[in-house]
Amino acid sequence: MHLLSMKGVSISTTFFFIFSAFAVFCTIEAVINIPVNETIPAVLMFGDSIVDTGNNNNIKSIVKCNFPPYGREFKGGISTGRFSNGKVPSDFLVEELGIKEFLPAYRDPTLQPKDLLTGVSFASGGTGYDPLTSELVSVIPLSEQIQDFKKYIGKLKGMVGEERTNFILAKCLTFLVASSNDIANTYFLTGIRRLHYDVPSYTDFLVKAASSFAKELYGLGVRRIGIFSAPPLGCLPALKTVNGDSEKGCVDDPNEAAKLFNAKLSAELDDLNNNLPHAKVVYIDVYDPLLDIIQNPKKHGLEIVNKGCCGTGTIEVSVLCNQLDPHTCADDSKYVFFDSYHPTEATYKILVNQLKKYVNNFL
Repeated sequence: MHLLSMKGVSISTTFFFIFSAFAVFCTIEAVINIPVNETIPAVLMFGDSIVDTGNNNNIKSIVKCNFPPYGREFKGGISTGRFSNGKVPSDFLVEELGIKEFLPAYRDPTLQPKDLLTGVSFASGGTGYDPLTSELVSVIPLSEQIQDFKKYIGKLKGMVGEERTNFILAKCLTFLVASSNDIANTYFLTGIRRLHYDVPSYTDFLVKAASSFAKELYGLGVRRIGIFSAPPLGCLPALKTVNGDSEKGCVDDPNEAAKLFNAKLSAELDDLNNNLPHAKVVYIDVYDPLLDIIQNPKKHGLEIVNKGCCGTGTIEVSVLCNQLDPHTCADDSKYVFFDSYHPTEATYKILVNQLKKYVNNFL
C-alpha cells in the first residue's frame, strides 16, 4: 500500500485502511453464531497495501515489507509481507467473523487449498485505480488482480463444483481498497498526472475506474461489494514531511482531493446499487474515523501522531523501514502510524471496530 515514488519516497497508503466491516445483524455475535458457510462463506480483498497480506513478496518490486521490523507484533514475530507491525484490516475482519485467524495472500506459495474456500487477498501494496500508479513501482495492477481472481474461481469450481462456487461468490464479502497511492503519489508527489488533469478531472477518472472494477466483479458473480473511501492523506507523516510540515497539522490539498473523490465515489455507488440487480455495493468511510483518531489520539488510547514508529517516522516506508535503523521505537503501542504511511495494528483494530456497522448493509 504503499507506493514508492520514482525518487524512493513511498506513498501509499493505500493505505489505509482499513477495514471493514462486520457484523451487526443484531450483534457481531449473532452473525458469528450463524453457520459461517451459509451466511458469509468467504472474504475477498482487492486493492493496495492496507489489505495486502503478502502478494508482493515474490514479485520484482521495491514495494515490499517481508523483513523486520514489519510484523514484529504478528504471530511468531514474522514479517509476512503485511505493511504494519502486526495484523491488517483483512485479518481482523475474518477473525471477527469467525472464519479463520488470518486472511492469506493468494500468491503465497504455501497457500492451502482449503483457504480458497474461505477467502484470500489479491491486493498488492503500491497499486491504485490509475494503471500508471502500479506501473511506476512494478506492483500488481487491479487488472492483474482480476485475472488472479478468475484463476481462483476456476480452482474453486474444481474443488466444490459450479453450484457451490456460485453460492460462495454471491454470499462472500468482497472489499476494494484503493485511491491513496493514486492521489498521494501519482498525482501530488510525483506530479505526473498533474500534467494532464486537475483535481476534479483526476478524481472523475479514479471514480470511473472504481465503478468499472465493481461492475467487473459483479459480472464474475460477486454480489456483496464494499469499496473504501480515501483516507485523510494530508495527515500522513510522509506527506507532512514532504510539504515541510511534519510537526504541524495536516496538508490541505491532498485532504481536499480525498474528500472530493469520496463524495463522487459515494454518489457513484448509489447509482450502481440502482442498476445492478441483487447487488449490495457499500461505500465505506474511513476518512472520518481515521481523522478522528489523528485529531483525538488519547480518546482512543494512543498518543503519537506526527511520526511513525519506524526509524525517524517521518519518511521511512517499505525498504527504507528496516532493522538497520537505530531510531525505530521500542514500543509501538501508542503510535497511530507504524511507518510514515501505514497505521499500526492498534490503529487498524480501532478502525475496524468502528466500521462494524457496514456489514449490516450487506445482509
